[in-house]
Amino acid sequence: MRRKSTITVAGLAAVALTLSACGRDDAKSGGSETGAPVKSGAATGTITVWAMGAEGENLPKLAKEFESANPGSKVNVTAIPWDAAHDKFTTAITANKTPDVAMVGTTWMGEFAGMDALDPTPGGIDKSVFFDGAQKTTEVGGTSYGIPWYVETRLVYYRTDLAKKAGITTPPTDWAGLKDMAKAMQDKAGAKWGIGLQAGGTGSWQSIMPFAWSAGADLTKDDGKAYNFDTPEMLKAVKYYQSYFTDGISDKAAPATPTTEPDFASGKVPMFISGPWMMSAVEKAGGKGFKDKYDVMQIPADKQSSSFVGGSNLVVFKNTKERDTSWKFVEWLADPKTQVKWYGISTDLPSVKSAWEDPALTEDKKLAVFGKQLETAKAPPSFPTWEQVVTSFDTEMEKVTKTGADPAAALKTVQSQAESIGTGS
Repeated sequence: MRRKSTITVAGLAAVALTLSACGRDDAKSGGSETGAPVKSGAATGTITVWAMGAEGENLPKLAKEFESANPGSKVNVTAIPWDAAHDKFTTAITANKTPDVAMVGTTWMGEFAGMDALDPTPGGIDKSVFFDGAQKTTEVGGTSYGIPWYVETRLVYYRTDLAKKAGITTPPTDWAGLKDMAKAMQDKAGAKWGIGLQAGGTGSWQSIMPFAWSAGADLTKDDGKAYNFDTPEMLKAVKYYQSYFTDGISDKAAPATPTTEPDFASGKVPMFISGPWMMSAVEKAGGKGFKDKYDVMQIPADKQSSSFVGGSNLVVFKNTKERDTSWKFVEWLADPKTQVKWYGISTDLPSVKSAWEDPALTEDKKLAVFGKQLETAKAPPSFPTWEQVVTSFDTEMEKVTKTGADPAAALKTVQSQAESIGTGS
């Protein structure tokens, strides 16, 4: 479901990410505490890297280039299935048998840093070159651990041909406009459902939080030391999200296994929210010429447009015996030219802002909208207990969307459970 594209690196604006032997106080943009500097010179020695899914399968292709540039080095990549990764990491941390470098899901950072397993990012890495929301996913308790490797965010996909039939030629920019558009898709364009939204269940927070952030919600309080779900901003977003289901615009009985692509191609559900990987998927489902029948737009705003920033980070584990080479490999993967090459191999979107200046990304108008959304996209708190707390949130939101439960009561329950669980910090 990933989109392939031919890439070039000509004209790419270079951004210095050099790991130098500078002082520990070089903490540019976020993560005030930084790790020890890394020695200059070519990388030597052997490092082991763990990576999940397609990234684990594709990374060896790129690692060979690093080895060629550093003849005394060797990078051994171990591919790990996503569904087994979390437990494999925690077991390895407990047994003190971690790899040198690893790809880590953004929502795992707090947990692993809380286990004192990660090496702080060296001060020589300029954190300001990354999208701000992505950089913040590396920060735990004021310290940055690792770098954002690749990013993704979510946009609204919509059928332009059906929107025109519904009398809409300009995509909406606010909440009221989005809802009016979804309703018009039903009333005037023959859609069964105006927009496909997740009706609770695992991961539904990723669909609801963009609206919460749009309304100005902050998921932490007490200077970032506690969870903050029971707020007017969160309530406003959850009520708005719920209204799509109570008004019959979205399907509260949508199947557990989504049928997004065929429903979008047929016009049954002409709008949905998802990431960049869905472009190739819907174009395959729609057939020849379908790419001209849809477009993407930023999440419409209440106070601002915002979305969820996801992706994966690269970390170095504390017990590595090859710290310098590990960080040099991480640094190399964050070089803008390497990021564009990686996009060509994997279609993972670059975390380094300047890489988006490359024609491989600027020439695709839909992809450029993802880049624009990344400028304001946000990440959840990096508390070690986030995964546990968000399970409670998903459960309560399912009651809100499917049974019409009171959003205010649901958020009070989530807040109470979050306080009971604690931040783990």
